[in-house]
Amino acid sequence: MDFFTPIVDDPYGFGQIAAANALSDIYAMGGEPKTALNLVAFPSAQMDIKILRAVLEGGLDIMKEAGVALIGGHSIQDKELKYGLSVTGFVHPRHIIQNTGLKPGDQLILTKPIGTGIINTAIKRGAASPEIIDVVTRLMTTLNRDAASVMTAHPVSACTDITGFGLLGHLAEMLSNTSIGIRLESKAIPIIPETIEFARNGFIPGGAFKNKAFRSSLLSPAPHIDSVLIDILFDPQTSGGLLMGIGKDSAGDLLENLKTAGVTEATIIGEVVSKPAGKIMIA
Repeated sequence: MDFFTPIVDDPYGFGQIAAANALSDIYAMGGEPKTALNLVAFPSAQMDIKILRAVLEGGLDIMKEAGVALIGGHSIQDKELKYGLSVTGFVHPRHIIQNTGLKPGDQLILTKPIGTGIINTAIKRGAASPEIIDVVTRLMTTLNRDAASVMTAHPVSACTDITGFGLLGHLAEMLSNTSIGIRLESKAIPIIPETIEFARNGFIPGGAFKNKAFRSSLLSPAPHIDSVLIDILFDPQTSGGLLMGIGKDSAGDLLENLKTAGVTEATIIGEVVSKPAGKIMIA
């Protein structure tokens, strides 16, 4: 279950993004979403009901794309608009993919570029161009369905979707209670255009600083790593991509099949190492 306040001005686009975001957890576990309930908070005294209709249409269109049946929902009066879904999916118990289980030598594949939190902050402050708004909206409304479909046909060790904890926060979860470490190649990490510029100009959401305060002790960045990049790596994502770990011998096939399936921005961003345990090194 997931819902939040609008992050783009277009109500239809907001509905699409919220629905895609809610479906993502099912895909990350190798499952197939089947049914959903709408979750709505709406200030009917201050906002035209047409806005809510557009939000719901956006969400419904994403559900149709995903093959998900809308079976009901719940709405309340609130001071601000909120929308999301409660989703039910199916997966065979033996085929569940968890966010733990990485092994030394595993290659880490990320399927979408990061930076949505920073771009969305720039949108709220009126600083983002129509072009970058289109780019980030396309990313956030793109389902992780195709990536998940390819993933389940390969021997993936672990997977998570990159959302509110940011890339580093979700990596930290994957390291929890393990004896492994992570080495990231900073130049390989895909970042949405203009994100670095916006970050340097202070368009960093508060959630990035909270993520950083909670997990920064796990980091071991090389001396040349810019602090702005660290902020971007902690940037909370909305409807972000999947992060998969897979053995080196299988990583090339997985990456090639992802790109063939249309997941063209999938990239190997690092690998799992045996030591130092519990640390995320950034080179």
